[in-house]
Amino acid sequence: MRHKEQRVGIFIDIQNLYHSSKNLYKSRVNYKELIKELVAGRKLIRSIAYVVKSDTALGESSFFDSLTRCGLELRVKDLQINPDGSKKADWDIGMAVDALRMSDFLDVIILVTGDGDFIPLVQYLQFGKGRSVEVAAFGRTTAHGLQEIADQFINIEKVPKALFKI
Repeated sequence: MRHKEQRVGIFIDIQNLYHSSKNLYKSRVNYKELIKELVAGRKLIRSIAYVVKSDTALGESSFFDSLTRCGLELRVKDLQINPDGSKKADWDIGMAVDALRMSDFLDVIILVTGDGDFIPLVQYLQFGKGRSVEVAAFGRTTAHGLQEIADQFINIEKVPKALFKI
């Protein structure tokens, strides 16, 4: 149950949202509106966006600037290119560690990702730390188990003004 005294932390997997919104909806996420919806009148303590920087992406710095203007604190890492040419660009462990570190001064942790790898984190935050965990993502690309275990699942495609066409 939501109430205005809850201290909220938001942890956003930007790569996950960017690709889902682009591929499913030919849209971009309006992060300002999304954050407003997620906070829902409660006390926002931290909002962190996890991004991957590549040397070749056009417009990347202006995208990062727009995230900062929305009030997001950025965590940036470089795209890793392995010797075989494969690429790695994931922040799962970093998001999990930050959520765990900050859980002592938060009442609600909001994970903005559809990745089922976060299920053990959600379970630990709920049962080991006594925190409420909300998950926000696109229903069509979110692991079913993650939707089920969350105290609340927010389907981004149903949030008014959360998407805009590109």
